[in-house]
Amino acid sequence: MNALETNRYTEAWRRFGASAPKPRAILVVSAHWYVNVIAVTAMARPRTIHDFYGFPPALFAVEYPAAGDPQFAEEVAEIVKPTHVGLDRDGWGLDHGTWSVLVHAFPKADVPVVQLSIDARKPFDFHFDLGARLAPLRARGVLIIGSGNIVHNLGAVDWSRPHAGFDWAHRFDDAAHAALEAQPSDMPALELHADFKRAAPTPDHFIPALYLAGLAAAAKSPAEVLVEGYAFGSLSMTSYTLAADCPEEASGGGPVADLPNPAVLPPEDTNI
Repeated sequence: MNALETNRYTEAWRRFGASAPKPRAILVVSAHWYVNVIAVTAMARPRTIHDFYGFPPALFAVEYPAAGDPQFAEEVAEIVKPTHVGLDRDGWGLDHGTWSVLVHAFPKADVPVVQLSIDARKPFDFHFDLGARLAPLRARGVLIIGSGNIVHNLGAVDWSRPHAGFDWAHRFDDAAHAALEAQPSDMPALELHADFKRAAPTPDHFIPALYLAGLAAAAKSPAEVLVEGYAFGSLSMTSYTLAADCPEEASGGGPVADLPNPAVLPPEDTNI
């Protein structure tokens, strides 16, 4: 329940938000808006979506009252043409892939937030390419966040390993790290990695990292680790930044639950 807890992951997100210049808007690609269409939230006041079950009431009570930005949503749709992006004016909102990160990084909820859906029908190369095509937004003061887990296998969770990862989780996470650090264009090919089916039995949590990879490739700059670690054997909590200089990670750990970690991408002209 990262949204409610303080641990080294949430502290890293908080330090990032405190260090980054205030963005004009935030665009989030969340694993939890995984549908058969490409759309962007285009309402002035997106609702906080509690898209989970079985958690304590305090989590369902969380509200993240950030404004939307219909004009910015149209800008997102325009910049990726000829790919069609629908304007969702009343259907979705801000799911927990978005607000569980932003309650720490931008707790005042004073930056407009727009979500971009993941089209489940599209191949990995498409998502990588779409990420690269979003790159000009960074020069316009937009923060782009990809929220998921590179390793996310809930069926393999081992509660006796709260801060450890299985060997296969390490292998796949290390492969993603190597690609993001050296050759972001290699990220789509990780679908063929021997451990992919265990690391990502459903691809929704992995795909946001492809947007990070596309942006890194467009910037000709490697992604860098913001904070790393594992939870319950089968979850990677590694977060990345692009062109950011955040304060050093504080020592110490803390419990972590299955809420997403971001690949966070500050505006192009940032110097933090």
